[in-house]
Amino acid sequence: MGRSFTDTGVTFIKAEALNGDVSLDDNGFAFIDEETHQSLKRSILQEGDILVTIAGAQVGRCGFVRPENLPSNTNQAVGIVRVDQTKANQRFVYYFFKLPSTFALCQSIGAAQAAQPNVNLGNLRGFQLHIPQREQQNKIADILTAYDDLMENNRRRMALLEESARLLYREWFIHLRFPGHEHSRPTQGIPEGWKKATAFDAMHVMSGGTPKTTNPDFWDGETPFYTPKDSVDACYVLDTEKHVTELGLSQCNSKLYPKDTLFITARGTVGNLNLAQRPMAMNQSCYALAGREGIPPKFLFCALREAIQHFKQHASGAVFDAIIVDTFKLIPFVFPNAKLVGLFEETVEPMFQQVENLLLQNQKLRAARDLLLPRLMSGEIAV
Repeated sequence: MGRSFTDTGVTFIKAEALNGDVSLDDNGFAFIDEETHQSLKRSILQEGDILVTIAGAQVGRCGFVRPENLPSNTNQAVGIVRVDQTKANQRFVYYFFKLPSTFALCQSIGAAQAAQPNVNLGNLRGFQLHIPQREQQNKIADILTAYDDLMENNRRRMALLEESARLLYREWFIHLRFPGHEHSRPTQGIPEGWKKATAFDAMHVMSGGTPKTTNPDFWDGETPFYTPKDSVDACYVLDTEKHVTELGLSQCNSKLYPKDTLFITARGTVGNLNLAQRPMAMNQSCYALAGREGIPPKFLFCALREAIQHFKQHASGAVFDAIIVDTFKLIPFVFPNAKLVGLFEETVEPMFQQVENLLLQNQKLRAARDLLLPRLMSGEIAV
């Protein structure tokens, strides 16, 4: 059935929210009204439900419904596994679906379909799961949950830090309550010494490109290769799905962009922003941005986050929404004086540094959890 999404209301969890971690990705959320929610009775979610992607290229990705996700609903691309808690620990069953072997099984079933990859609910019901004694289930779930809870706590801290930087930007540069504003005289609606321009005037807009995918000498190298699929909710992107070799980089239109280069997705999902945590190359569906006239990267990131709705409103393209170079010429941009921009950058730099450190911590926690997961579930490590 067709449905109309709303700006607020009941959370509608799409397959894109299932990023493989226990916390669901907010970028995969939409919203529906209460009437629509109640009409979709079969897909009303409950706390502890396990969600599994059952259609599309990423069949087998899973997630776990937490209290903060409710009330919520989902669509036909997401299967719901509801555990009988008298027979099994919900978290233990969730970690079964997180096993690499379970994901591989889902992928193989999906690949066998003639059209779009999919796994039906009957397939999920037929999965063989070894259920140890309840005490052992609980211990395994508790060990793995400890890692997930630490990562979730770090994720919330990162969200608060990024929100603090965003609110400070709004306070200084939107509401014009910056340090010393009491002594500033407005000229043509902006403080004295500021300039009105466009986003194109404020930044260098640089393009990317993709080496030939059929040449193995170009791929599986050391250089991360950023595409829209690699965009993340956090300010920094640590790594990418694909990597190119030095030879591959030399054979495409992308440069090796340095740390703190700002990437914006320009096709498909338009307007996602990430700072490169390390040097990266980039494909043609994104732009790399660097500030002109000494505009530093954290200020530029906050300014573009604020202007992102303008980018989306001006996105063009008959089939896919897209940002083109001329789009940047349509976006209003105000240049504050250099001293104030420098003070802002100095103030928010520790916030971004903490976010980067927390992301790196989560990367290590995730690696440790994923190393333990199959060993605990198989009984190789006794608990």
